[in-house]
Amino acid sequence: MPFDGFVTRALVHELEQEIIHTRIHKIYQPHQSDLVLHLRGKGNASSLIISANPTYPRLYLTDKSFVNPIEPPMFCMLLRKHLEGGIIENIQQIDLERIIHLDIRVRDELGDLQLKRLIIEIMGRHSNIILINPETNLIIDGIHHVNAAISSYRQVLPGREYKAPPEQNKINPLEANQEQFLSSLRFNEGKLDKQLVDSFTGLSPAIAKEILYQAVLPTKEKLWNAFKQWMEQTKGHHYQPSIVNGEQKADFSIFPLTYIKGETNSLSSINQCLAMFYEQKAERDTVRQKALDLSKIVQIEKNKNEKKIEHLLQDLTQAKDAATYQLYGELITAHLHLVKRGDKEVTVINYYDENQREMTIPLDPIKSPSDNAQAYFKKYNKLKTSLTYIDREQKKTKAELEYLDTILTQLENANVKDIEDIREELTEQGYLKAKKKINRRKNKKPEIESFTSSEGMTIYVGKNNYQNEYLTHHLAASNDTWLHTKNIPGSHVVIRSKEFDEQTLYEAAMLASYFSKAKLSSQVPVDYTLIKYVKKPNGAKPGFVIYDNQKTLYVTPDENLVKQLRTNS
Repeated sequence: MPFDGFVTRALVHELEQEIIHTRIHKIYQPHQSDLVLHLRGKGNASSLIISANPTYPRLYLTDKSFVNPIEPPMFCMLLRKHLEGGIIENIQQIDLERIIHLDIRVRDELGDLQLKRLIIEIMGRHSNIILINPETNLIIDGIHHVNAAISSYRQVLPGREYKAPPEQNKINPLEANQEQFLSSLRFNEGKLDKQLVDSFTGLSPAIAKEILYQAVLPTKEKLWNAFKQWMEQTKGHHYQPSIVNGEQKADFSIFPLTYIKGETNSLSSINQCLAMFYEQKAERDTVRQKALDLSKIVQIEKNKNEKKIEHLLQDLTQAKDAATYQLYGELITAHLHLVKRGDKEVTVINYYDENQREMTIPLDPIKSPSDNAQAYFKKYNKLKTSLTYIDREQKKTKAELEYLDTILTQLENANVKDIEDIREELTEQGYLKAKKKINRRKNKKPEIESFTSSEGMTIYVGKNNYQNEYLTHHLAASNDTWLHTKNIPGSHVVIRSKEFDEQTLYEAAMLASYFSKAKLSSQVPVDYTLIKYVKKPNGAKPGFVIYDNQKTLYVTPDENLVKQLRTNS
């Protein structure tokens, strides 16, 4: 269900009780389209998330924490200047539309009280968050700029007059009487749910379908009664927020959507309903986008290294001919009396062949016989030297490819915090340009996810290289058991115990296989050994280790078992 006018009405009614007269303590912008206002007052603290995300525009109170960028975006800085320390005086919905005005009383640089208005427009891909001066109706700024090339009707730019989105000239359903209701519908044309949406403000397709479903046989009288009942409950603010998990998708509403067959979860508040519905979806969407952005960069680097390997193999093929060029030089030197300037080739006896067969050697007719011999010796020495270089570069490039594969695997299993760690690592490794000098958190311990085995043993899983480093080289004890997929990029896994049963070992190995590149494979080889046998070579990239005294077992990743082990924790 979209964030429609009725959800907006219920939310504003609830927020009136929660945020009026609270103070805006801090403002953050964790993502391009999202704001978080930390509020204090009424004996507690809360966070109001406001999002103009084109896929999940939303507004609600949340207790979720967010990962904020190192440098706050410009719009965030502007809001801090104008709104931090201000008191929320009023919140109102405009005409049952998905438009909310948040009025904040704040002191300016001179200490004088001023009123600022934050306008939240929840309208799909046209969603926006706009700060205006209500006295002049001029825009201070918006989270998304809209110029004349995008919209000829209105522009959202600093200094322009604020103009509300165009009116749809629909009937306010909360004020409609039976005559207005019936006259707005053409019963003989069908598609009554679409007609309801087209005729009345704030109605989403989900509400229209629910009203028709409640009418059973939609005669004029039954349809009006179902419509009237919905509106009476709304006017009295008798909401029953719920989420229904249908066969095709999940949906939510201020009242139960009985036309959708599925499990219904009733909630105590619309804020709780919105938080439960959106947070996983929005985070998943954010993670997907952030991971995709980093994956493209890593994949470009991987393609470069793969091409480098191809070129090195070509060079290696040529370098293997070095012995032939040495032979040419020695045979020309031994047969100088047979060669004269201007010859394009010479046929000589190959004394190094057991059968002393003849060999034809190409010559440069411009060069003298001795110069031809020296040219072959020079080529031999160059190729011989290049073999050492090629071998070194091959090892270096293969290690680089292994590292990049590890990063790609980590991005597949990452959450928002993990992605920020990976971005920071890629910046430190030189794959990304740093916006400013990174102050690496040397003393900050990374948060590492833990699971609990069926036996009750703690199993730690590193989700990125910084977590892997800390887990293996700092958190784990020397006699703890360390696991990793054999020759496959994946997570470091540690069983924090000296003694455990075979089931715990199997479950830890399964976690190692699940959080690896072989997640979709079966019978994945997983090595295990003690931490004391795991070492990091000098100068190695984050997360890279060598180990010995290992044993190998084969397991198949099981998502249901992962969920069970996570639940045990």
